[in-house]
Amino acid sequence: MAEAVFHAPKRKRKVYECYESPLPIPFGQDHVPKKEFKLYRAEMMNNNVIVRNTEEIKQLYGKGYFGKGILSRSRPNFTISDPKLVAKWKDTRTSMPIITAKKYQRGVEWAAELLCRQGQEESAVHSILQDYTKPLEHPCLQGSKTTCFQDELSSAVDLSEEGAAGREKLSVMHRDTAESGDEDSLSKPSACPQQGSGQGTITANNPDGLTVEDAAPLPHAQPVHCDDLIPQHGSQQADLLSARESRAGHEYVLVEEVVSDVSVGEAALSKESVQTKRLICRRNPYRIFEYLQLSLEEAFFLVYALGCLSIHYEEEPLTIMKLWKAFAAVQPSFRTTYMAYHYFRSKGWVPKVGLKYGTDLLLYRKGPPFYHASYSVIVELVDDRFEGSLRRPFSWKSLAALSRVSLNVSKELMLCYLIKPSTMTDQEMASPECMKRIKVQEVIVTRWVSSRERSDHDEL
Repeated sequence: MAEAVFHAPKRKRKVYECYESPLPIPFGQDHVPKKEFKLYRAEMMNNNVIVRNTEEIKQLYGKGYFGKGILSRSRPNFTISDPKLVAKWKDTRTSMPIITAKKYQRGVEWAAELLCRQGQEESAVHSILQDYTKPLEHPCLQGSKTTCFQDELSSAVDLSEEGAAGREKLSVMHRDTAESGDEDSLSKPSACPQQGSGQGTITANNPDGLTVEDAAPLPHAQPVHCDDLIPQHGSQQADLLSARESRAGHEYVLVEEVVSDVSVGEAALSKESVQTKRLICRRNPYRIFEYLQLSLEEAFFLVYALGCLSIHYEEEPLTIMKLWKAFAAVQPSFRTTYMAYHYFRSKGWVPKVGLKYGTDLLLYRKGPPFYHASYSVIVELVDDRFEGSLRRPFSWKSLAALSRVSLNVSKELMLCYLIKPSTMTDQEMASPECMKRIKVQEVIVTRWVSSRERSDHDEL
């Protein structure tokens, strides 16, 4: 029998991030902070596990690369900004999204359609959006003129009519802020758009925004004076502005629009105008949130192995036994694939779903940003006599095809056999404690080329 040759993981040429300590214990740091245990929250929706909170998304993906963004390729870094416009206006030094006027108008149309679908009259929708999309002054663009923005989020439109189990939290934000000379506007309760409007009950059930329970329309603009929030000078102004923009997220956007300016001199006498492109700050009428989607194996590992995740279904937390049974009902092969996932995670690998290469798992060293996947893994559950109903019975043709695919993408094909005792019953398999009696055997499949073997012997 030929001996398997292990190849070193193939490191990526361009790496744009630093490696963070994985969950739950930090290591390799000069100064270790106080031991703090954080319990993250996830929700079951349409047989998927998603995380909504922005900070928790960064923590889960950055420390262990759990899950993927639903709107991004992998890392949850979705943005509505146009890359070309960001490069064009890089001198503005702003973290706010920059979009085209056409894209902004499309968002306004979506918001109008959504409000009409909720029973609003067309005239009311037009008036609401007209007040909501008025141009605002941005500190970086207006020089000495400075208008600060309110930091708290306002109400959003609940899309519960799209389906109770699988509704998408694509919200229409209706926060209104403008300059005013009234110095007491912030201290008066009536100056807050969320109070005294009589438009409906507002509940904070979403960490990214507030939800209007009875589909209230967007309120009209109300003057808010916030001179006390305006930084005075120098680096303090830049730091506070950057922090304010990062908190606002996509609520405010910079829209590149064509502005007609009457030229001076002879051109002014002939009433000719010059069209220039400028960035105009506006409120985003249709906000799109990106969530972190966890695979069933990742979610159960965070709950069972690390104990740092709580999964809720309709506001009810699910126990480990309920999750084990529910995930097995949703995905019949869950128990088998999770045992392999738990095994490789415990050995320091970062397993990911290998569906795109026709396998069960892909194994990364440290994480996908640093290395290419080293192994494509096929998982099978057998008894101690290597008997049992195989999930994927291979023929020589299918095995050769899968081996060729793995070779073409610079990966090694691994068969992972989970060996259970012949005396283990289905009742024992109904609990995750059965993994304590499972043994693992790894087999690396390589293609044997007879001509290459003969040439090696000839050289000797």
